[in-house]
Amino acid sequence: MTTENYVPTLKKHYEEKVMPALQEKFGYKNVMEVPRLKKIVLSQGLGAAVADKRIIEDALNEMTIIAGQKAVPTKSKKDVSNFKLRKGMPIGARVTLRGERMYEFIERLIVASLPRIRDFRGVRATGFDGRGNYNLGVTEQIIFPEIVIDKVNRIQGMDITFVTSANTDAEAKALLEEFGIPFEK
Repeated sequence: MTTENYVPTLKKHYEEKVMPALQEKFGYKNVMEVPRLKKIVLSQGLGAAVADKRIIEDALNEMTIIAGQKAVPTKSKKDVSNFKLRKGMPIGARVTLRGERMYEFIERLIVASLPRIRDFRGVRATGFDGRGNYNLGVTEQIIFPEIVIDKVNRIQGMDITFVTSANTDAEAKALLEEFGIPFEK
């Protein structure tokens, strides 16, 4: 199988099922009005990294494994003497997914990772920002099957942000529900 002909399953699902369903539900006249997923941003804040530099390296390695794309460190913007923080010090990790990797990640999240959360009843529907973007907090990075639990030095949480082209939260929620994100009832 060549990589040039490969189309992620969720991308195909979006074009064949999600777009017509949303167009009918919201009464869009043009296909270009239908909301779409622009990017997914994974980020971790690592305040403890001020004291120990290995925490950043471990977080970057784990984020790279989870995303399938190299993670970059986020740096502090100013000095904060109370936290022993200097401008330019690495204090987090971040990776932005677009295109095929974005669709592959959301599929792995729905199919393999979210069901591994203990007592999972769905993700909260309160993470919308009013502009059609959704934030999901994950408390442990070990829910991702790519992470080997024995090699993890420290359990860290992360934020997953779904950036959509939707104008309202209702449109964004409908889009994510069509993709299969299990919102709690």
